[in-house]
Amino acid sequence: MNILGLSNCIRKESAKDKVTITPANLGQRRKSLWVGLLAGIAAVGGGLTLAYGGPIAAAGLSLTIVAALVILRDIEVGFWAVIGVVCLLPFATIPIDIGLTPTILDLALAGTIGIWSLRVVTGRQRSIITAPVTVPLVIFMIVAIFAFIFGLGNGPITPSLLRHFAELLLSLGFVLVIIDYFSSWKRLERIVVVIILAGAAAAATSIILWLLPDFTANDALNSLQRVGYPGGFVIRYIEENPELSERAIGTSVDPNALGGLLLMVAALASPQLLAKRKVLPVWLLILITGLILVALILTFSRGAMVGLGVGLAFVAIARYRRLLPYMFIILVIFLLLPFTQSYLARFVEGFQGQDLATQMRFGEYRDAITLITRYPLFGVGFAGSPDIDLYLGVANVYLTIGQQMGLLGLAAFGTVVGVVMAYGFLNRHCFRGNEILDPIWLGTYAAVIGGLAVGIFDHYLFNIEFHHAVTAFWIFLGLAVATTRVGCLISGGQEQCIE
Repeated sequence: MNILGLSNCIRKESAKDKVTITPANLGQRRKSLWVGLLAGIAAVGGGLTLAYGGPIAAAGLSLTIVAALVILRDIEVGFWAVIGVVCLLPFATIPIDIGLTPTILDLALAGTIGIWSLRVVTGRQRSIITAPVTVPLVIFMIVAIFAFIFGLGNGPITPSLLRHFAELLLSLGFVLVIIDYFSSWKRLERIVVVIILAGAAAAATSIILWLLPDFTANDALNSLQRVGYPGGFVIRYIEENPELSERAIGTSVDPNALGGLLLMVAALASPQLLAKRKVLPVWLLILITGLILVALILTFSRGAMVGLGVGLAFVAIARYRRLLPYMFIILVIFLLLPFTQSYLARFVEGFQGQDLATQMRFGEYRDAITLITRYPLFGVGFAGSPDIDLYLGVANVYLTIGQQMGLLGLAAFGTVVGVVMAYGFLNRHCFRGNEILDPIWLGTYAAVIGGLAVGIFDHYLFNIEFHHAVTAFWIFLGLAVATTRVGCLISGGQEQCIE
């Protein structure tokens, strides 16, 4: 073979071996680069942590890195992780003391938002889906930041305060990520299933702990101190009196916070019982709903029970009016049963203002209104009260926002909620009569409405000390908006949204 022929042959072979770089290949290479980088960090970090922090810390760090790798490959797993942590281990932290120890929920939220941001920055996602609530929500976040800055002089600036406020912003910003990512009905159905199953697991855990002897249950909860949970005697009773009934707390630490979570999950699941196309088998839905209702009753959270009643009333009025008489009959039977009399007595005492908890609430309401009138614009922030005769903390979401963010913050929050409700109401026709879309739409809005109702009696859905409860409410609000948007697109014939 002459030199010219050999040269031509080499060129032909080179052409065969040449790899064409396409956007898909480039994206795959970028993903591989990030996976490799994280794997390297995991190896180095794991070795250092094992050397200086011990095997438990090393195992925790390794699990965190593995979770990050999984989320990097499929961001939807990140949303599932957030929900799982909210329901089952809301106060768990990484087992490494670095001065400012983040919770697992912090890492799950930040990781999911970070991967979503990375998709946008690297061009894998070329557009961001918004909704009418986007601008009001951003304004609410800005008002919160101003209130936080203006209130820094009212109390000590601690790492815990900074972390809690950052967590609040994470939870609010997570709504925007939810609206963008859940742009197909299949994704919405999957996340609803995850929420219902996680809520059922939380309910089952709380029932099991309630059934155990008090000291056995307390020892089980104290074992969670290794991951940042409080220690000591954590079992809760009505009016903190061991002579009265024990209240279910699960792993949520507080019975009212657990009740708020369970009522929203129950409101989401209840329309599925009557749906023609259910997201889960009917026997499983009945079992799950029963577990959640039993656990909710055992919390003795009157506000949560009222919130669930309001959410279910919305479902009945909006879609199943024929069930209203049956719901009333069931309520009457429940109130007449012998073992519910003590529960009923608690409600009567609350409405009459006779029990200690309700009397304390009335005092908190008066002090909160006084504080708001003294600092009406931006409130006093999140650090503390500037007046020695008044304090931050009131069992009411709306007064809590008024205290911390003033009337501007309360107006911004009202605008966010108003826009979400108006968005759903004005697009109700997209779901009416649609047996596939309607149950999930009803469930998400029932959960939000139930959360708003319980906010009249408790503050956990906007209490920076209870990050998981805040996150749960805003997740449901984001899903309500996403459900409305996608459902309207499907009703308008844009079938690609069903993917």
